[in-house]
This record gives sequence, structure tokens and C-alpha cells, in this order.
Amino acid sequence: MSKRVAMDWTLFSTVACMVAGGLIMIYSASSITAQALYNKPPYYFLLMQLGWAAAGFLALMLLRRFNYRNLRRPEWAFGPLAAVLFLLPVAYFVDPRHRWIPIGIGNIQPSELAKPAMVIFLAYFLTWRQPAINDTKFTLRPAALLLGLLFLLVAIADLGTAVVLAVTAVVMFYVAGLDRRFMATAATLAVVCMGIAIVSKPYRLRRVVEMVDPTYELVDKYDATGRIKPYILSSASVSDTGYQARQAKIAHGSAGVFGLGLMHGRQKHFYLPESHTDFIYAVIGEELGLWGTTAVLFGYFIILWRGIRIFLLTPDDYGRLLALGLTIAIAFQALFNITVVLGLGPTKGIPLPMISYGGSSLLATLASLGILLNISENVG
Repeated sequence: MSKRVAMDWTLFSTVACMVAGGLIMIYSASSITAQALYNKPPYYFLLMQLGWAAAGFLALMLLRRFNYRNLRRPEWAFGPLAAVLFLLPVAYFVDPRHRWIPIGIGNIQPSELAKPAMVIFLAYFLTWRQPAINDTKFTLRPAALLLGLLFLLVAIADLGTAVVLAVTAVVMFYVAGLDRRFMATAATLAVVCMGIAIVSKPYRLRRVVEMVDPTYELVDKYDATGRIKPYILSSASVSDTGYQARQAKIAHGSAGVFGLGLMHGRQKHFYLPESHTDFIYAVIGEELGLWGTTAVLFGYFIILWRGIRIFLLTPDDYGRLLALGLTIAIAFQALFNITVVLGLGPTKGIPLPMISYGGSSLLATLASLGILLNISENVG
């Protein structure tokens, strides 16, 4: 018989502080953009994000009170995932650039909702098939088909989120006991598919090539046919793939330990695109300096620590896999975003959880944390 314990105030307080800090930084990063580019009041993006934050915390509190064991049902495992699989192609045809679905009061991005939906499904599926986790016909093949379809639909227009989904799924399968030979096969297949996804889009290939070979010396040396460089440069959507990364480095480099001060950043003045969304970590670095960026990292470290702690203390396999998957999805996405902003990886648009502007991301993250809080309160 499980017992309900007190709320994990360490985790909840960290989440509340990070969301509040994100709102402040969104206002700082977007106030000029809102007026100059969108002809909106300076607080426009702040109010939009504040509405999503209210909805997100409502979802968090509701899911915190909803026993996670009730999610271990077919309707909860397959329902949200089926909805996401339906919405992904709809979003692509409605808005192929942003993958958004307008809903009147804002936009929904199904790829963000795919993360908690996939984790809930995998926790159910892997627990159900635990005795036969390495059975090819009845476990691995059905899972590969369904997850492959999900990754494909997401990767068509959002490779970064597809990578987050893939890493989360691999970790969950590994902890569930998948044999190493299958893990190696899956890893090889994932690398091949990611390579195909990168090569299929000239702008993606250009970002990767220009990161490791900015002058195209290696391309010119080994491309005997002379076809690769023209293909890479055929991307009309990206004129300088390293521009954002360079501007982000300038923001961090000019800040020092204490930064230039809140609202006093310079790179957000149309030098750094997406300053209030994917590259908001650079704005934090410029305005709040080393202590600000370290505080953000510390916040994610606390979430990772509490999530792993919940994973280790939860007695049932379903709760353990659920806690692990939700934690890895949030922590890895944060790591991915920060890596890109610091110029340690090819430029890829992916929001910083709880900090970047984006309603779907904030709602999905807070809902995931609500489930995580519930798991922590139902131990015994």
C-alpha cells in the first residue's frame, strides 16, 4: 500500500523560480522586438507567455493531484500519442515553417506535446512487455514501427525535437533491460536516419558542414564530382548559418561575471535573431553575466537531481520509467539548447525549457513536472 508524502518543495520551488525568471527575461529580450517588428506593446510577448504559464501551472497542479498509476491504462498510453500523430501532419500543412496550429488565443506546436505523450506511452508499453522486452516480433517490431512513425513526422520539420525524443526513448529502453545487441542496432539505425534527415535538407547539411569546415576546404578536397558544395549553398533560407552562434558568443563574451544589467543587453537589438525564443540563454549571459547563466544551469541540475532521486526511490517499474523519461526529456532538451547557444553544436532551433518564449513548450514541460511531482508524493 503506497503512502502519500509531502510535496517535493525543492523541485516545485525550482520550477516556480525558473518560470518566473523566464518571464522576466522574455520581457527583457522581446520588448523592443514586439514594438519594432510586430507593432505590439512592449509587454506583448510577456502577457502571452504569462497566460501560458497560468495554464501550465494549472495543468501541473491538476496532474500533481492525479495519481500517476491511473495513467497506466491503454487509453492514457495510446490516446495522447494518437492525438499527436494526428496533429503533426495537420501542423505541417497549416504552417510548414513553424509547425504551429492556430487556436485563436495562441498556437499549438504538436512536436512539443509529443515528448510527454511518448514518455507516457513507453512507460506503459515497456512495463507491459517487461518479461519479453527483447522479443523481436511482439515487442521491438511494434515499438519500432510506432516510434519510427513519430520520429519521422517530427523530424520532417523539427529535427532537434526528434533528437530529444530519440535520446529519451533510448534511455528508457536501456533501463528497461533491452539487450545490448539491439541497443547497438538501434543506435546505428538512429545515426543513419539522422544523417539522411540532415542530408535531405540543404540548410541542415550547411549548418553541420560550416561548423566543422567553415571555409569548405575539406569539401573541395574530397568532393570529386563538385556537387556537394552547390547543393549546400542552394539553401535560400539561410545566408549565414554561423551568424546566430557568433552573435551569441559576442553576447556572452561582453558580459563578464555580472553582465551588463537587466534590460541593458545590446545583441537583442536586432543583432541576435530569436533572442526571446531559442537564443534567450545568450541574452541571460549578456545581461546577467556568469552568475545568471550559472543560476540557470543550477536550476536544471536540481531538476535532474530530483528526477533521478524520484526514479531511484519509486518502487514500481511503471513509475520509475515514467519519472526517468520525463526527467531526461527536460534535462537533455536544456543541454541541447545551451550547447547550440554556446556554439558547441550546429545551430538548431529548440526552446530552453521554462525559459524561452513558447506556450506549447511551457505547457508540456509543466505538465510533465506535475506528473513527476505526483510520483514523488506516492512512494511507499
